Amino acid sequence: MSQDFVVAIPARYAASRLPGKPLRELAGEPLVLHVARRALAAGAREVWIATDDQRIADALKDSGVQVAMTSPDHASGTDRLAECADLAGWRDDEVVVNLQGDEPFAPAAGIVAVAQTLRDSGAEMSTLAVAVTEVETLFDPNAVKLVRAANGDALYFSRAPIPWPRDAFAKDRERMPGGGEWLRHIGVYGYRAGFLRKFAKMRPGRLEQIESLEQLRALEAGYRIAVGISPEAFPPGVDTPEDLARAEAFLAAQGAAGEGAANQDPAGQGR
Repeated sequence: MSQDFVVAIPARYAASRLPGKPLRELAGEPLVLHVARRALAAGAREVWIATDDQRIADALKDSGVQVAMTSPDHASGTDRLAECADLAGWRDDEVVVNLQGDEPFAPAAGIVAVAQTLRDSGAEMSTLAVAVTEVETLFDPNAVKLVRAANGDALYFSRAPIPWPRDAFAKDRERMPGGGEWLRHIGVYGYRAGFLRKFAKMRPGRLEQIESLEQLRALEAGYRIAVGISPEAFPPGVDTPEDLARAEAFLAAQGAAGEGAANQDPAGQGR
């Protein structure tokens, strides 16, 4: 049954760490096709790929998704999706889920949850988080952490461990402290198409430039980002050749890239 939201997937060909990433094969099919199927499995009314390369468009022929050919000059995936919104003709109140093009195992329930969080909260943006259970993740700058207000809105995102348990970490930084909640951000977003267009026109803020986290642009400008807890773990995405090899090994062990395999974690940890 279709849901009242659309999914837009930015897919740039020239990825720095894995050139040609959208077309890299996973179980004999382009990576971007696996991501598109996750969006279709979530029941999105429309699924769009926003790309800058005709080869990616050709790879998605007869896949059930629509393709927006966008400028190769966009600085970010958000900018690319803002152009996609115009090409697709979405109304300003259309609920758009931004699913990254390197998420071949994104759980359908998580995609639905980010759209529902946007609707339920009335915020300008929504996103998801999962609990941090390992101290290594807490101190990993590649794992973005966040803190929420009592109403579930994001207060801040950081690559640093937040909140900082002063007394516990003064004694021991080798284990997770008790008595608190630490959350890891999952890079999937929901917004109305009108705010997506507005956000893409905003100048990067000071905090965004310090942390290299685009979502801080919205917070610094005074907009709300509602944070839902993902109903399922998001397995790690595919950013490097090593990630791709792990994903390939996982699917080979499962024997197929079907629904059951897609909802498990190929790396044994949530993203």
